[in-house]
Amino acid sequence: MFETILEVLIKAFSNINVIFYLIAYFVGAIPFGYIIAKWFYKINILEIGSGSIGATNVYRALKSVTPNAKKISILTIILDSTKGLIVVLAAKLVGLSYETQWAIVILTILGHCYSPYLNFRGGKGVSTTIGSVFLLIPLEGFLGLIVWFIIGKVFKVSSLSSLIGVSCGILFTFIIPPLYPSISIMDQIGTHTPLIIILVLIIYTHIPNIIRLVKKEENKIL
Repeated sequence: MFETILEVLIKAFSNINVIFYLIAYFVGAIPFGYIIAKWFYKINILEIGSGSIGATNVYRALKSVTPNAKKISILTIILDSTKGLIVVLAAKLVGLSYETQWAIVILTILGHCYSPYLNFRGGKGVSTTIGSVFLLIPLEGFLGLIVWFIIGKVFKVSSLSSLIGVSCGILFTFIIPPLYPSISIMDQIGTHTPLIIILVLIIYTHIPNIIRLVKKEENKIL
């Protein structure tokens, strides 16, 4: 019995897809915001504000201790986005299927939201989503990013811009391909399911923010 289980495990871990799934999750789980705040400023952002490791909470935690808080929050966005992009790029370079690449996207985002390095705490997943999907749906991802930026500039509410930006980016995958030739998830895997899963996950991680938005209690980021 033990030998059979061992054989199954050995076979699984010799499968390139399984290896990439593990890489995606554990790379996605790297908590850059937490690392920067803890290593350089001795601040545990898990104990501040929303407890998230994302850029907004990094800014919230550091704005009173350094004039570079906004730059550091931007750096956090870049790092969180890049870790998703790099894993998908690697998957493309070794020729993994689109189905596997989309699974990698989801696992990278899950890693960021539920990091094993932080007892399965993490961020909201937006920056990692942007980076992860950019090589798969570049036009829709870019348009979603523009919406995120505009909403953020106008309303100055991070959660609102994140929710609308991600939602619009996913909505564009239904609208744009029939109207304008582009890289389409339907051509890749024949379903929008991965994007729906991502949207549900992003909404789930933002439930406290949504409650505060409804109550008009969500803080602005200036």
